[in-house]
Amino acid sequence: MVASGEYNALVVLGPTATGKTALGVRLAREFSGEIISADSRQVYKGLDIGSGKDLAEYGDVPYHLIDITDLSAEYSVFDFKRDFAERFASVSSRGKLPVVVGGTGMYLDSVIRDYEFLEVPENPRLRASLEPFSTEELAVRLLELKGAVHNRTDLVERPRIIRAIEIAEFKRSFSETEKGIGPSCDFRPLIIGVRFERAELRSRITARLLARIDSGLIDEVSRLHESGASWERLERLGLEYRITAEYLEGKIPTKELYTEDLNRSIARFAKRQETWFRGMEKKGVIINWVERGDRDEAIALASRYFSR
Repeated sequence: MVASGEYNALVVLGPTATGKTALGVRLAREFSGEIISADSRQVYKGLDIGSGKDLAEYGDVPYHLIDITDLSAEYSVFDFKRDFAERFASVSSRGKLPVVVGGTGMYLDSVIRDYEFLEVPENPRLRASLEPFSTEELAVRLLELKGAVHNRTDLVERPRIIRAIEIAEFKRSFSETEKGIGPSCDFRPLIIGVRFERAELRSRITARLLARIDSGLIDEVSRLHESGASWERLERLGLEYRITAEYLEGKIPTKELYTEDLNRSIARFAKRQETWFRGMEKKGVIINWVERGDRDEAIALASRYFSR
């Protein structure tokens, strides 16, 4: 791989069910690259079917930031940015092309636009003081501290509310002269986006969901619970894991309703991803969209900047 002066990496992004992994692997093979995953759930061991790891697709292509922690940890965007900087440097130092693949908008945006983060330690005294309050009361306190939140789950999931309050309180006392900014790197990616017309994407989502259920999605979530993951922890993982956990708990009475609910939820999630990517473009991020994941078009685009 020989990179141009303008770009030193590839990013393949897009909504769920657009074939990002297959395209990323193809590009990595063409340009002597290694995959760096930007998926907030694939970091966890055991989340295989529901997170769509599809490890068989990688073949002999090396990949990073998959299966690096377990569900006892709460992996954050700060953790991702730190780990990404380390993996990016490692891949680049070996003369390989970093190919970042994923659909977690905040993870991608954090490295593309180089978010600045404070490394906020846990505050046991604050956490103890918050324990008597209801989730609703904690949400009010968070809004008083921040004014607004970007993520709806920051107002409905108790652990996230407490962590958000902890961060907000820390920032209030943080001195501007102190150091605590998350690690950065010289990341200059050519960004390729994959998209489909809405009707075709919805059809792909449905087909993939049915295939995952047939492949054992429900059994996977059941095993995770039996291995010690609480229903609450599984629900916090969102989408497939939240709704499957609710089905196993009996909150959703039939498999048919479960499938319909999950299918609708994934489709709504895809729309939110599209909205996030449009927001990135409005902030100056250039995304080269490839219709229907056309591999020849993507390879031709990358060939302008990277040698094989």
